[in-house]
Amino acid sequence: MAKPLPECSPRRFLFVVVPEFSMMPYTAAIEALRAANRESGADLYHWQTATIDGDVVAASNRTRIAPDCALAEAQAADVIVVCSGLNAERHGSPALFAALRRAARMGAMLGSVCTGTVLLARAGLLEGYRCTIHWEDVASFAENFPALHVTTRLFEIDRDRFTCSGGTAPLDLMLHFIERDYGHDLALEVAELMLHHGMRVSEEPQRLSLRERTGLAHAKLLDALARMETAIETPEPIEAIAAAAGLSPRQFERLFHDHLATTPSRHYLHLRLKRARHLLQHTSAPIMQVALSTGFASAAHFAKCYREAFGHPPRVERRSDKVEGVKA
Repeated sequence: MAKPLPECSPRRFLFVVVPEFSMMPYTAAIEALRAANRESGADLYHWQTATIDGDVVAASNRTRIAPDCALAEAQAADVIVVCSGLNAERHGSPALFAALRRAARMGAMLGSVCTGTVLLARAGLLEGYRCTIHWEDVASFAENFPALHVTTRLFEIDRDRFTCSGGTAPLDLMLHFIERDYGHDLALEVAELMLHHGMRVSEEPQRLSLRERTGLAHAKLLDALARMETAIETPEPIEAIAAAAGLSPRQFERLFHDHLATTPSRHYLHLRLKRARHLLQHTSAPIMQVALSTGFASAAHFAKCYREAFGHPPRVERRSDKVEGVKA
């Protein structure tokens, strides 16, 4: 049964957006609050959007939005949500970090969606808290903030902090808040209005299963692929992976050829180089450290493989003007 609607003031959210923020997580969160107000027929939630300087800001999809105000002029909020996306490490500022720390001292609940976790961490606001981030950024985030407890969950709520992965996951996060505030029935009504089939819990994985991602049904091949994905820093011999999956080397080669049109060694190398590229783009770790973190013992061998895969040496990824792909 839905909880009785309160007679207290609406819960106030402040969304702080930085350049190149991801549009989907931002709108998913706000739309859930709007839908809760509509379905309840009450003014349960208020929200504002702020930027550091109050100027129009472009999302990662290049859509430009006009904020309600500059961060310093925002109304007092119960919950502050930092929204980021691409190149989060470039969009922090002393003014932003100071404002977030001040809000924390005043008792606001602080959170983030997508790579906003990076900005909370840089502000020193996640020490001693569990946190999560978009799955694509987990490795680089852990590299940059080794002392933090980072998970791969859909979202994390730890006392007065919350972090959320990205994509549509903020909708699940907000449904959790709505359920906690006003009951399961209202949360279900919001989920149905948003055509969201089921409210995912925080423990659910961010990524699709390997079976869903690859379209494969061969259990032994899937086991081998999973083993490769988890052994990036210390690669296992191909023969050992095949044996662990219960396959002979010849069977292993044939399965990769028939189902993936490649060889086991080439697929494994691609996984390691893809991880290396992300670390180069999103951490300040020395190139040799990135090489070691992805299973290359020699800088020369790493550079050779990298150039063959991407057409340029690893150092090019560190150029500040390099264009990166769009994250959901």
